[in-house]
Amino acid sequence: MPAETAKHFEALEANAQTLLSVFTRAGYEAVSPAIIQPAGVFLDVVGETLRARTYVFTDPDGDELCMRPDLTVPTCRLHIERHSPANVTAKYSYNGPAFRFQPQGSDLAHTREFRQTGIEAFGEANRERAEVEIVATIVAGIEAAGLSSYTLRFGDLGLLRAILRAAEMPSHWRQRLMHLFWHPAAFKAELRRLTLEPGSAYAQIPKALREALDPNDPAAAEAAVANYLERNGIEAVGLRSTAEIAENLLGRVEDARSEPLSEKTAQLIASYLAIVSPARASARRIRELATLMGVNIESAVGAHEWRLELLARAGIDLERAEFSAEFGRALEYYTGFVFEVINPGLGRKSPVAGGGRYDHLLKAVGAEQDVPAVGAAVHTDRLLAAVNNGNGGSANV
Repeated sequence: MPAETAKHFEALEANAQTLLSVFTRAGYEAVSPAIIQPAGVFLDVVGETLRARTYVFTDPDGDELCMRPDLTVPTCRLHIERHSPANVTAKYSYNGPAFRFQPQGSDLAHTREFRQTGIEAFGEANRERAEVEIVATIVAGIEAAGLSSYTLRFGDLGLLRAILRAAEMPSHWRQRLMHLFWHPAAFKAELRRLTLEPGSAYAQIPKALREALDPNDPAAAEAAVANYLERNGIEAVGLRSTAEIAENLLGRVEDARSEPLSEKTAQLIASYLAIVSPARASARRIRELATLMGVNIESAVGAHEWRLELLARAGIDLERAEFSAEFGRALEYYTGFVFEVINPGLGRKSPVAGGGRYDHLLKAVGAEQDVPAVGAAVHTDRLLAAVNNGNGGSANV
C-alpha cells in the first residue's frame, strides 16, 4: 500500500475512533452489523433512488443478497435478533463500510465504498428529546474530530403529513404525494395534474386492462396486470413489482372518479414546501401560512417548535441552522424530523452527516410492530476531507 494511502486510512480510522469514543461515552453500545445483508429487506425500504444504487448479487444457493448501502437497516435487524418484542429501549453505535453505486462517478466525496460512523436509538417514547440527543451527540462527535465550519439543515416530514391531512383530498392522493415527496419534480407535476385533470392518466391505460381493474379487489387487479404483461410479451423490467404496478393503476382508476384538487389546497401544499427559513423563525412562518389558509396543524407545529427549544437548551447554535420544508434526505424510510450537517466547502450534495426519525422501519424489516426510532451517521471520509482542508473543505473532493 502506498505511504500516502496508508496515511489516509490511518487518519480515517483515527477520526472514526474519535467519533466512537464520543458516542460510547454518551451511552451508545458499539456493535458490528454484518456487511452482507438480504437484498429484499433493503430493496423494500430504502426507496427507488437508493434501490437503483445498491450492489445486489445471488449466492450459490440462489439467495439474493446485497452489500449494505447503509448501516441503519442492519442495526435494526441486529436489534430485532436480540430483542422480542423489538420495542425495548436500546442505543447502538457503529463504524464500518457501506457500498453504493455512484452514477456521477467516484471521487473522494462520493466513493463506492465509504465509511459510516453512526448512532441509532430505539424505543424512546419522548420523541423530541430523543431527536435532540441524536443531533447533539453527532455535533459533539464531529466537533471532537476537528470540524468547526458547518451549518445544520432541518426538515420535518411530520409537518408535511399534517398539511396533507388538513387538506381536502382523497386519502390515496395523500399517500401518493407523500411517496413522491422524495422526487420534487414528480411531486410538482402530480400536484398540478390532480388540480387540473386528475383522470388524465386513466385514459392511457389499455382498454382491456382498464376493464379488469377493480379498486375493491387488489388481488384480482394484480393478477390482471400479470396476465396482461404475459399475454403481450412484456417483461416486468425495472424497480417496480407487479403488485406496485397494479397499485399504481388502481389509483388512476380512482383518480378518474374524483373531483379535481382545489386551487386553494394546491396553493397550501406548494406554499408550505416553498418555506426556507432560519430555524428560529420557521415555526412562525408555518403558523402564518396555516392561519392564512385556514387549516389547523398546531399539534405538528408545536412539536417542531418544542424540538427547536430543546436543541437550543442542548447547546446547538440555531443561528447556524436552517429549516427547509422540502428537505427530506434521500432515504425514503424517514417518517419525521430529519437533519444534515453541511460543510461549506463540500456543499449540500455532500453532507458530512445526517439522519432523522424512522418509526416504521423496524416493523418493515421484521419487528411485530412499529417502534419509535431515530438515528444518524457521519460520512467519515467527508469529515476527514473537510478537516484536512482547514474546515472550509474543497469543492474538488
